[in-house]
Formats: sequence, structure tokens, C-alpha cells
Amino acid sequence: MTVRVALVTGGAKGIGAAIAARLSQDGWRVVVADRYAAGAAPAGGRYVACDVGDEAAVAALVRSVEAAEQRLDALVCNAGFMIRKPIADLSLAEWTSVLTTNLTSTFLLVRGFETLLRAAKGAVVTIASTRARMSEPDTESYSASKGGLVALTHALAISLGPEVRVNCISPGWILTKGPEPTAEDHAFHPAGRVGKPGDIAALVAFLAGPENGFITGTEFVVDGGVTRKMIYPE
Repeated sequence: MTVRVALVTGGAKGIGAAIAARLSQDGWRVVVADRYAAGAAPAGGRYVACDVGDEAAVAALVRSVEAAEQRLDALVCNAGFMIRKPIADLSLAEWTSVLTTNLTSTFLLVRGFETLLRAAKGAVVTIASTRARMSEPDTESYSASKGGLVALTHALAISLGPEVRVNCISPGWILTKGPEPTAEDHAFHPAGRVGKPGDIAALVAFLAGPENGFITGTEFVVDGGVTRKMIYPE
């Protein structure tokens, strides 16, 4: 029996770690790529230290997967971070660093793994954010990167189809760190609670898996209904 192979970027912690764990649980061999110096790979998988915004590092990652796994069935582009500061204080270097990790990395990864993904008739899942559609102050670089990722997703779906399906998940409030949400925080969500990393991992498992053969170029907003909630001032 052929073991499917998945690569999860930014998989050392948070949503990425939950995705890697879920795919491993479902029988995938999971390669976790993260820029942190150390990380735990899921059972049967491996961890690779990699800055996915660096072209040479991505090229080395591609060669590593070609040599070790010799196939790639799913690419999950999850790596990302935020710099939150007033635009007047945001340097071009900071802007570029966010765009490079959050957006350009997906271009580099898909370009590098296109041959393996086509051969496997695989899937790409990008992890954007509801901030592609709504914003808080001082989040310009992050919001721009996530909006770009939504657009890049449907562009890739058209270019890589029919062999490769490409879809996007835009999470809302997913609790990965910080204080526990209050009762009011949970009640603010039409679903009745703040999101969990497992909510995103479950959808990734479906979109990347064999049950999904007809969905591509689509953004899935997973936010407990918040972006559909009409809010007026008191």
C-alpha cells in the first residue's frame, strides 16, 4: 500500500502542529518544515529546519523530499507571522519579511514541488486568514499577505488543474496561545465558541485527502460565523 506524503510548513507549533498531527493520525507520512531550530515530527515523519521564504532553502527542501520520500501528495502552506505596528513606523524590511514568509513562500514551494504534486495528482492547501477580508488597526502587512494568498490560491488552481487541486482556508479566532477566552468571547461567535486548531486540521485532512476530488480554487472561511455577523454600535 502506498503511503501518502504531506509537507506542512510552519508545523512546529499552533495550527501547523495540529495539521501535522491529524495527517499523521490519518496515516500520512508527514514532513514538517519550520524555521525554528528544533521541532518534533509526527510519528513516522520527519522535521526539517527551513526558512520557507528563502529561495535556496526551499530548493534544498525540494531536493530532500525528492531523495527521501520520492513523492508529495499534499503541500500545506501554513507558515506565517505578523508584525503589528502603525504604518508610519513599519519599515520596508519589516513589510517585506511578512510578505516573503506569508505569501512568497507559497509561490516558491509550489514552483519547486509542482512536478511531484502533478505526478501524485495531489493537493495544495494554503492557510490564509479572515484578515484578508476584515482588519484591525496596524495590520497592513499581514492583511495584505493573506489577501494575496487567497488570490494566489485560485490562480494556482487554474494553472495546476486538473492534476492538482488548490484550496485555501481562512481561519478566524483559533486559540493557540494566550489567556483562555471568556464566556463573552465564546458567545460572540455564532457557533458558540472560539475555534480550536483541530477545527482547521480536520478541514485540511478533507481537502488534501482522497474524498475531495471536485473542490478546487475555493476559500473556506472557518471562523465560527463571525464574518457573517452584522454588528452595530450600542
